[in-house]
This record gives sequence, C-alpha cells and structure tokens, in this order.
Amino acid sequence: MDNRPSRHRLAPLRSSRCEPPGQRRLPKREIGGARVRIGLITEGGYPYVSGDAGLWCDRLVHGLEQHEFDLYALSRGRHQEDEGWVPLPPQVGRVRTAPLWTAEDDGVTYGRRARRRFTECYGELVGAVCAGAAPAVDGASGQGARGGVGAGGGAEDLADRFGSALYGLADLAREKGGLVGALRSDAAVRTLERACRAPGALRTAREARVPDLLTVTAHLERALRPLSLDWYGDDGLGAADLCHATAGGSAALPGLLSRHFGGVPLLVTEYGVPLRSHYLALGPDAAAPAVRALLGAFHGRLAAEVYRCAEILTPGNAHARRWQERCGADRARIRTVYPGMDATRFAEVGESADRADPDTLVWVGRVEPAKDLISLLHAFAEVRKEEPKACLRIVGAPVGPEGAAYLGHCRALAAQLFPDEAEGVHAVGDNPVSFEEIGGPEAPTLADAYAAGAVVVLSSVVEGFPISLVEAMLCGRATVSTDVGAVVEVIGGTGLVVPPRNPRALAEACVALLHDPERRERLGAAARARALELFTVEQNITAFNGIYLQIVSHCPVRRVVLDEAGGPRPFAAPAESHVPGRWTGPTARVLPRTAPGWATTAPVRATPLAAAEGA
Repeated sequence: MDNRPSRHRLAPLRSSRCEPPGQRRLPKREIGGARVRIGLITEGGYPYVSGDAGLWCDRLVHGLEQHEFDLYALSRGRHQEDEGWVPLPPQVGRVRTAPLWTAEDDGVTYGRRARRRFTECYGELVGAVCAGAAPAVDGASGQGARGGVGAGGGAEDLADRFGSALYGLADLAREKGGLVGALRSDAAVRTLERACRAPGALRTAREARVPDLLTVTAHLERALRPLSLDWYGDDGLGAADLCHATAGGSAALPGLLSRHFGGVPLLVTEYGVPLRSHYLALGPDAAAPAVRALLGAFHGRLAAEVYRCAEILTPGNAHARRWQERCGADRARIRTVYPGMDATRFAEVGESADRADPDTLVWVGRVEPAKDLISLLHAFAEVRKEEPKACLRIVGAPVGPEGAAYLGHCRALAAQLFPDEAEGVHAVGDNPVSFEEIGGPEAPTLADAYAAGAVVVLSSVVEGFPISLVEAMLCGRATVSTDVGAVVEVIGGTGLVVPPRNPRALAEACVALLHDPERRERLGAAARARALELFTVEQNITAFNGIYLQIVSHCPVRRVVLDEAGGPRPFAAPAESHVPGRWTGPTARVLPRTAPGWATTAPVRATPLAAAEGA
C-alpha cells in the first residue's frame, strides 16, 4: 500500500495506510443494491483487538455487507497498535490509523503572516472558551445551549466564534502541513493568557497561573491533533458518501473537517457521554479550579459544535440523549439506537427450564469502585437475616490497579461480615460469598454465570448503558438494579429498581424476589421478551442501515469537475454519479460512480455546491 507522505500528511503523527504484520489489503467486492461508501471514524476502538466499544462496530460492519467501509482509527496507546487488528470483512476497503497518544513537533516553520493568522484564530478559539460557561457546564443556572450571555456576546455569537476559529485553524493546518508545533509554542500560551485576563472572562480563568496555562495548552494541543491529519482530501474522507463518528468530542473532529472541506454529511453515535466523562475526569482532586473551568468550557463548546453540524445524532439511550439536547442538539435530528447484543450465546439459558439455585444472587461485571460492591455486601448481610441459606456469587475481573485494590477490600469485607460456615463440627466451613472470574470451573462462560443465580443484581452508583443487565434479561433472569444511568430505560418495568447507595432497599428487593418464585419467572420472561425486541444486533444493524440511506438521500455529496481555467465543466458528472452505489443494468454494464472517462481529462477537485446553490 502507498506509504508515501502526501502534501497534507503530518509525519510525526504517523498517519498511515499500513496494515500491521500478518494483515493484507482487503479486496473490494461488488454487491448488488444501494452501496454507500462510509468513512467510519473510531477512537481507541475498532479495528484494534483491545479497542473499547469495538464489538458493536465489528458487528455493524459485518452486518452491512451491502455497503463499503473505510476505517479511520485514532489509537490511544502503543499497546493497541502492537496487538494488531481483529479480522476484517471484505466490505472494508482500507484502514488508515493515526496515534493521538504521542506526536513529535512537526517541524513546520511559519512565516510572519502565518504566525499572525494562527494567533488570530487561536485567540478567537480560546477567547470563546474563556468568555463564558459553555452549554451544560453551568448546571445551577438550568440554561441550555442558548441560555445566558457571556462577555463576548450571546451564546450563539460565542458558538459562531468558536466554530469559525476551529475551521480557521483547520485551514491553516491543511495549508502549512500541521499545527502541533504552533499549538505547543510560547505564542499559544501567551494567547491563552491574554484571553484569560480579558475583561469579562470567567472568574476562575482570570485566576489561572502559569502552571495552569501550561496544562490547558498541552491539553488543547492533544485534543486538536486531528486538525493536522491528512485524511480530508479526495483520497480520504472527502471521497466518502458520509462520515460516521462512533464517539463525540475530539473523536468527531475528523468528521467535522470532512464536512467543512468536502461537504460530506456527518453521523455521530454516542453510546457513552464523552462530555460527562470529561467533567468526571476533571474532578476537584484531579485539577486546579482554573484548569477544570477552561477545559470544561472547551469540551462543552466542542460538543455543541459537533451536535450542531451532525446531520443525525444517534445516542444509545435517553440518558445520552438528554445530554445532547442540553448542549443544543436539535431534537428533530436525534434518533435513539440501542446497542446490539448477541442473543444467540444466551439462547440456551433463556429458553431452557430454570436450573438456577433458587437461593443464589449473582453479580456480573467489571470490579471497580463505581460498581459499589461494598453496598452490595452490606445488603447481602441483611438478606442473610431473612434467608439464611442465601448465597452471593460475584463474577468479574478487576480493572487496573485500582480495581485490584478494590477487589482486595471487598474480599476482606466479605470475610469480616460472613465467617465461614460449616454444617458439622468436623466439616470445613464455606463463605456464602464467592469471588469468581469468567472461565473458571464454576463459571466457564458468561451464560453459565447468569444461569447459576435466581436473581441478578446490579449495584452501581455510576452507569452508562448497563450491558450486564441486558445480558441477564436475555437469559430470562429477574433483576434488581440501582436507579443510575439508563437502567430504568433498559428495564422498562421488567425488574425491580432501588435508589443507589441504599443497602437496605437493595436487600428488601432481593428478599422479595427470593421469596416469590412465580414473580421471578414472570419478570424473567418479560425481561427476555423486551431484550429480544430492543437490544439485539439485528435491530441495531437495521436502524443504522435506514439512517445511512436517509442521510445519503437527503444530503448527497456533490462534487464539481473543473476545467483548465478553473471553472465548472458542465455535464461532467452524469446524474448516475449522484446515486449511492453502482448500478448494474441488464447488460451487466457498471455505471461509473463519479465522472465518465471523457470528463476526467481536467483536474478534479472536491468542492461542495451547498453555498453556491443555497442548499
């Protein structure tokens, strides 16, 4: 494959078309029907083996074999690139990757005019950030994206300033070959300092000291690295019929730029809430007040710009949808698409007779503090007072060093609350709480873990879309859950829901189901029926296929063929070139997807017609 640096390639970021060892370029396959070319943008996920949220992308690509996918992957660490990719289907035309976890100085030298242009654009960007709280940042005011007035004008004026500055920086990066060095320069720090000291800036921004300014500047440089990539020409995202960003925030920047440079429509999917994750990561113990305020405002502005420019937004649940609407997303352009789960591996458990131990509670998930296993153990102590024979199986692996330490704390608490019990004087005692991992003798598969218990418990204090809850529903199990994230939306009346951090309420709900096997059976059957209707891979693929066709039919990419004088060549692109896919007629003649051979003698440049035609 071609590894030569192009004119707009940023070499230090190593944007590449190369496949890892053992991989090869996948041949394209002609498939009948409407064929859409999709630029799928991922961050830290597909097609890497250890990627987050890569499973649903893999199922989506495999399920939509009638379309063609080009993958544009932003990696989060060297370990991802070293581990390689998952096997890719024939409908994947190519893969281009770029590491955002490291970038050397691009070595681009700016002249006086370029430096002045950078200072103006960057000053407008950070000025919009410092001028007032971005949408969804000021939770006390209750104002949305259009509420409130900052020092730089109304909310809409600030949004326009931010967007214009962002695209101005993108234009400069494309012309000069990169922005990494400029974003790391002393000029960038001085520009940020002037914005923080400007009249009417955020009070916390005016209190920023030099270490705070350096921290914010470094974060902005990392967040804006996609501006320096070479993905936006006719040989990249500019050739796609639509861009599908699998996350918001910085991961959606390539989609914004492909829309800016080539008029390619943008679809954004958020199964989590990146903006909320940034707020949680910038907690009081993680950063100084000025850093939290500035970075929170920046990510709020970026999220609002992504939501404003996307043709359609597809949140994975109502919780994410509410965040999008608060940031200014138009309700008419939001389509909730639930994640698709593979129901086949749980079919045997869900369809078979209940073979679970009627006295066993099961918890399945990743062991980390957010899952609040401490409250679960205290709740189980109350359960044991009503059901002395009850057992609790905790099935899951710790996440990182923090998770390992938390697991050790839970084991110690379980040993303290529940001394080993023995049936006789000479028998060895057993603890009613067991800690296991998938693949062990007691739980060889995930389905076996759910099958072992009569009731599945979720005790989290923070949760997005509860995957383990859907899996339990597919297994036909009654559930007891805490009211966090999208739990109520997922359950829909087929399980019991209690407040988080309330062990007594959790215990009462568990005891109620342990005492009533008929109720457990009714709830389990209703839960399985709901999961099969809403949360399967098939419904997810069908929904995205319809959204792809809707976007392409309403927002076709129009490209102009220019003649030698730089003017548009009339009739250079036939009507068939605007139809997604390739049409095969009775004589098996394949119509061209772009301009015919006689019209390609002049240079071809991708230029959107939206502005010229008033679209």
